[in-house]
Amino acid sequence: MPQPSKISAFEPAHNSPESVGMSSVRLARIRRALEREIADKRIPGAVVAIQRRGTLVYLDAIGARDPAIGAPMRPDCIFSVASMTKLMVSVAIMMLYEEGRPLLSDPASKYLPELAGMRVAKSLDWPLTTVPAEREFTIQDLLRHTSGLTYKTRGTSAAHKAHPDGMRDLVRMSKAEFLAALGKAPLLYQPGTAWEYGLSTDVLGLIIEAITGETLGQHLHERLWAPLGMNDTSFALPEAKRDRYARAFPKDYLTGEPVAIPHASPEFKPRWESGGGGATSTAADYMRFLQMLLNGGELDGRRYLSRPTVKYMTSDHLGAKIENRVTTMDPSCEGYGFGLGVAVRLQTGIAGAIGSAGDYYWSGVFGTYYWVDPAEGLAVVLMAMAPGQLRLRYRALMRPLVLQAIVD
Repeated sequence: MPQPSKISAFEPAHNSPESVGMSSVRLARIRRALEREIADKRIPGAVVAIQRRGTLVYLDAIGARDPAIGAPMRPDCIFSVASMTKLMVSVAIMMLYEEGRPLLSDPASKYLPELAGMRVAKSLDWPLTTVPAEREFTIQDLLRHTSGLTYKTRGTSAAHKAHPDGMRDLVRMSKAEFLAALGKAPLLYQPGTAWEYGLSTDVLGLIIEAITGETLGQHLHERLWAPLGMNDTSFALPEAKRDRYARAFPKDYLTGEPVAIPHASPEFKPRWESGGGGATSTAADYMRFLQMLLNGGELDGRRYLSRPTVKYMTSDHLGAKIENRVTTMDPSCEGYGFGLGVAVRLQTGIAGAIGSAGDYYWSGVFGTYYWVDPAEGLAVVLMAMAPGQLRLRYRALMRPLVLQAIVD
């Protein structure tokens, strides 16, 4: 399997796209398209990295890192990657699974007893009534988002309001307080019956901590970030690197509402680490991680996961019996199922964006996005600050811009 070229955060890609079946001329369309977005003041700037068949063919920084002072975007800019944290946590727990430490069929309460005996909402609104869960949710349920947990902001019902509040809880709640509150919240669905986006990966992060006795950040640093050379990936944004942090416009382009991104504030002091959305990273770092997965779990002679485990993670785990609600996150992902930490394309057609059967992706609420296409030997990272519903535009925009450049 080809190994990736070393990605330099300070040098543009110098490898020939033509050597791996891509067109330099057609790749240039990416910059022109994003420059139009920047001219329209939709986003301040972006960093795009593209790797095919182990070769970095595109790394470009476009626009501004900080629109308030006009500081230019750089390839090594650091972004709040939000839910792109989820795949790193999912890989980490699968590494523990390969060591025989947790089983995917283990109930979460085996490691977090606060989550034993949770109940399921019978009706979502007042009067809020519940029934016993038919079974406890498992590690597999958490990985594929079939636990029944949700985010408070995913709805306005009483059942949603009973859930903790994700990133805001990192400051106002201790880990123990978060778990106590979560254990009292009603599940939206019986475990294993429906896909629902929510706090599942935060729980996975806490299970990793319970199994290893380490903080989530320590464990990810030791097992993934440091070995992969992801030197700019962390939960806490170091003060020495703050001048590389990419910032959003102060107001949402679509709604005009103020934008608040936690890491942008020096006062953001989390009390625990969110496996569901708390990391910061760069395009170069995240590409190293994706190439490891594209290689079947190995990079630079070091193995992180077995090839069968990567295949298992990136296969659909919803099937015909679990209600597929993935389109509640993005209408264009019709035709996707969900694996362990990633949305998985079931067939080449159907979806509202170009792609190949078997490609997998996820994104972050502030505008970052990745996808991996094993059939094309392709990995793509978009780092942008496009919070709110505007982020959906860039997921759809990047796919044709990248795939139209394939000419083999």
